[in-house]
Amino acid sequence: MNEEYSLTNLPDLKSLKAKNYDQVPEKERPQIKTIGILTSGGDAPGMNASIRAVVRAAGHFGIKVFGITRGFHGLWKGEFDEIGTRQVSETLQRGGTFLMTARSKTFETPEGVVKGAQMCKVFGVEVLIVIGGDGSYCGARDLARIGIPVIGLPGTIDNDIACTEYTIGYDTAMNTAMEAIDKLRDTASSHERCSVIEVMGRRAGYIALNVGIATGAEVVLIPELPVDFERDVIRTILACRNMGKRHYIVIVAEGVGDATDIATRIEEATGIEARPTILGHLQRGGSPTLRDRLMASLMGIRAVECVRQGKLNRLVVYRNGEISDVDIEKGLQMKKTIKAEEMDRSKYLL
Repeated sequence: MNEEYSLTNLPDLKSLKAKNYDQVPEKERPQIKTIGILTSGGDAPGMNASIRAVVRAAGHFGIKVFGITRGFHGLWKGEFDEIGTRQVSETLQRGGTFLMTARSKTFETPEGVVKGAQMCKVFGVEVLIVIGGDGSYCGARDLARIGIPVIGLPGTIDNDIACTEYTIGYDTAMNTAMEAIDKLRDTASSHERCSVIEVMGRRAGYIALNVGIATGAEVVLIPELPVDFERDVIRTILACRNMGKRHYIVIVAEGVGDATDIATRIEEATGIEARPTILGHLQRGGSPTLRDRLMASLMGIRAVECVRQGKLNRLVVYRNGEISDVDIEKGLQMKKTIKAEEMDRSKYLL
């Protein structure tokens, strides 16, 4: 940490930029001996696989690892504990994160960031690996801006991190939602009922769109696509009924609206019994799928490779079929949305 920053001399974080180690000659890059790792924000299946991969890969190269409990909240409070291969044994198949996670209002302030950086110095942590979403990345970037090098791993079920095409937990969440919707379809068809199912995705409709295609939903509502309720929902359901269908599935991303309100509007307009189901945090739990275990493991290894090469202040990403990394400042400036052609193609199936 830059010595001039303290609780009595706080940094103006917005005026700073994280050091770009690409511009540092390889011979001058730091040789790291101790790293820290934490999980932040919402938990996602596969986080444990990433932690395990980081610990095992780091141990192979003689790098010490401190696990930090409760995310950035535990960071500034000094909740550090050295972990090795024994501590990550039998964690690969477990959902959630054994390091736990929490949201920290303190760390959203310059005081919290400085406290976190000071704790890294206390425990001799030279690089911090952060697993989480955009909010977690912003916290990591703030640390990098005052001199604590970081590596970010994309852990969020929403798949809404702009710089990567895939995030840890996304595949498991979609499979969980798909299995739940398949079961709801069985009961909906028995009662000539419309099931309105709310899935996660406050600002992104990736889960809703893909699960809608995979389950043969009649209607999918996502934040990226404006909706004419009478035309896109009511008329679609009535057209399906008039063709002889006796059950209907409507999938709603949470950022679009409340499933209960939408079900009420459908029932009032069509006379068809409509029942809401909010899958909620069910989507976060469960044993990670093969894809999430594999991607999380390979991303964890990539993080250690970055540490070994002195490529710091990086975000590990999956792009164009390969795992790579980008500068953290650049990565957080990128934008991402569902492509128009993906939404257009889905109309043939919905």
